[in-house]
Amino acid sequence: MGGSTEEKPTGQEEEKRKEGDELEEEEKDVSFETLGLDEQLTRALRKKGITIATPIQREAIPLILEGKDVVARAKTGSGKTFSYLLPMLHSLLKLCSENRATKSSPNVFILVPTRELCAQVYQETSSILEFCTEKLKLVQLTASMPHRDMKTSLAGPPNIVVTTPACISTCISKGILKASSIKDSLSMLILDEADLLLSYGYENDLKGLTAHVPRSCQCILMSATSSPDVETLKKLLLHNPVTLTLSEVGSSKDEIIPRSVEQFWISCDTQDKLLYLLSLLKLELVQKKVLIFVNTIDMAFRIRLFLEKFGIKSAVLNAELPQNSRIHILEEFNAGLFDYLIATDDSHSKEKEQANKESKSKSKNSKKRLKQNLDSEFGVVRGIDFKNVYTVVNFDMPQTAAGYVHRIGRTGRAHNTGSSVSLISLEEESIFEEIQSLLEADKKELPEILTPFPLLKQNAVESLRYRAQDVARSVTTRDVQDARRQDLKNEILNSEKLKAHFEENPRDLDLLKHDKILTNKVIPAHLKEIPEYLVDPTTKEASKAVKLTRAAMGIDTGPKRKHRPAFRKGSGKTSDPLRTFSAQSGKRRKRSDGDESRRKRRTKQRS
Repeated sequence: MGGSTEEKPTGQEEEKRKEGDELEEEEKDVSFETLGLDEQLTRALRKKGITIATPIQREAIPLILEGKDVVARAKTGSGKTFSYLLPMLHSLLKLCSENRATKSSPNVFILVPTRELCAQVYQETSSILEFCTEKLKLVQLTASMPHRDMKTSLAGPPNIVVTTPACISTCISKGILKASSIKDSLSMLILDEADLLLSYGYENDLKGLTAHVPRSCQCILMSATSSPDVETLKKLLLHNPVTLTLSEVGSSKDEIIPRSVEQFWISCDTQDKLLYLLSLLKLELVQKKVLIFVNTIDMAFRIRLFLEKFGIKSAVLNAELPQNSRIHILEEFNAGLFDYLIATDDSHSKEKEQANKESKSKSKNSKKRLKQNLDSEFGVVRGIDFKNVYTVVNFDMPQTAAGYVHRIGRTGRAHNTGSSVSLISLEEESIFEEIQSLLEADKKELPEILTPFPLLKQNAVESLRYRAQDVARSVTTRDVQDARRQDLKNEILNSEKLKAHFEENPRDLDLLKHDKILTNKVIPAHLKEIPEYLVDPTTKEASKAVKLTRAAMGIDTGPKRKHRPAFRKGSGKTSDPLRTFSAQSGKRRKRSDGDESRRKRRTKQRS
């Protein structure tokens, strides 16, 4: 009785304490040095300004270093790429130091579903290797490369090959890669965005590769979602794998879309979508940069032509373009050289299949007509790391709820904030309800996840209706087809004819513009600015609030935006080589008074 007794916590208090301990454990920073990585890699990361491992990296890297097969599922922007690149490079550097890396075939295959992701993984790997003293050979292969170039790239052979399953299948079938040498050399097989590989039609390619993968090969599967396709690949390639999911690697709740992303919707008729898009962009009610998703290439060019009339420049990213052009468009957009990018959703496969059939049937007329040839390895909805995209606009709603999640994943990356605005027509209400059900099931404690867009009032929309409808009618189907054809011709010219020049002069590539005016018609000057009397006070205040927020975030709002490099103007020597020639060898001597008097005397004598 005399001693003090400690009161036992209730069940609810105990649960809260456990949650607090878990959060405290999660918040502990883990450096890459403590994960046992090679010193060359940690030094390279420090030079890149990366010192702390993300949750997926903390868990996946030690397991991969132990040689275990791993299936990792984590949301977009969580650091999945480095979670397999770093231990893979560590293993190869160790083999090099022991003189065991020389083989008759590559040591590592990194297989991805799209060319865009292939280029991104290649660049990320190169950025690490450039700081390493041990030189590992890295190559990137694409299915469109001539067989001779593939053979040249694989000569040596390289240590790491980044490519798509279709390209590896081609190399094996054409004898560029020997099946027996793959069995002797391959030590690691990595499948990035594994849940997309089968849906992109690579099932037969992967099954063909499986027969040549040695049982001792370590296999890694990285994915943003769990799906039957991932389970199929796991059974096909992995042996007793360790499975990591987001909830196991530091997240108290498995969120499919981060809470830092605000999601809005606007209900409108299909024919009014251009009007609402114009209102959002021209009244500056959304933060730049803006990524606009559509389901067809024709609609992408219709939007571009429509926005051009109002002085809004944009670029279109689609499967028709050459790979070099697509990569450069992404680089320019990430560098902030233009604010609006219109992208076709690569999950909209029906148009791809139909277009490829049409291109084959019209092959005889290819000299007279521009043949439509869509790249089956094109993809921007998944995997691509867009830099500083603050707003995603769903002009066309995706075909599935999962497609919506992947689109929204292009913003709010790496703990940044972002927002999305979906324009929903009557025909798209069913998919909208499906999306709402998915999100509400994911965040039960947050009943309102998708909310109406609050800044755009109906009277502001109506004030632009006449102009928008008039311009929309002027953009005909023929205009769209002409613009699509012209854009493709321009990009082919940029990609092919100037390829050799850009290899010798890489800085000149920055002078290319992908947001040039496409229309041949005269654009009325009065459409570029909205008269003050058309903008109501409420909308004006909302636009000011968006600009203030943008300024607070440290984003340029005025004319001091980054411009493409060009020849320098003004005083000093010009860098234009055509203006460097001079008839005089030295600097021009200033004329004195004596010189002027002598010149006058000579003139009088001649007369």
